[in-house]
Amino acid sequence: MNNGQILVVDDDREIVRAIAMLLEREGYRVLKAYDGMQALSLLAEHPVQLVLLDVMMPKLDGLSAVMKIRERQNIPIIVLSAKSEETDKVLGLSMGADDYVAKPYHPKELAARVKSHLRRYTSLGDIHTGRTAGEIRNGRLVYRMQEHVLYADGEPVRLTATETKIMDLMMRNAGRIFPAEEIYRRVWQEECFAPENTVMVHIRRIREKIELNPKEPEYLKVVWGIGYKIEKKETGC
Repeated sequence: MNNGQILVVDDDREIVRAIAMLLEREGYRVLKAYDGMQALSLLAEHPVQLVLLDVMMPKLDGLSAVMKIRERQNIPIIVLSAKSEETDKVLGLSMGADDYVAKPYHPKELAARVKSHLRRYTSLGDIHTGRTAGEIRNGRLVYRMQEHVLYADGEPVRLTATETKIMDLMMRNAGRIFPAEEIYRRVWQEECFAPENTVMVHIRRIREKIELNPKEPEYLKVVWGIGYKIEKKETGC
């Protein structure tokens, strides 16, 4: 059984070995790296569908590695760290990670999160397929549904799989307000006790990619005390 290839990165070799055993039992192939620079080298040489990496590592720390990966690839990234403070979680997400799991982690939870992100990533299909699919137009934005690609002013927007799922939900329901809890449930496909910060960070990252002025968004707006929505615009505006 081959469910895809995952890169596991941690300077603690025992942790890498334990995670690799867990994932291999689930049918994944595993590449192993022990610092950020080695991780980038492996990504340049091998096809990888998801990255699990620690924050505190030699040569190149995990958050810096996340930023480097995001310059080239939109594959899911899950950050592993002993730091469980909310600020550390938000920082990791801000750098481009899709998810954050605090150590010590429960093996079943980690495996479930990996499956969830891979399912979301692979469900997007090949973004380079033909452009004959149906599309949703909303002002400067065009979302091609079968391609799962968002365009702003005619240019494709480099979104991660998680960001694409959020915009898929929003573009298909322009004008509707979604509470953070509903966005998390429908995009991450699981329940979360306090999803506000996680959703907020992803919304902020999307704004930086689609808005002319992210500080005064014209499309992806917050409705205070309720949630988020995509503002309906006239085509061509």
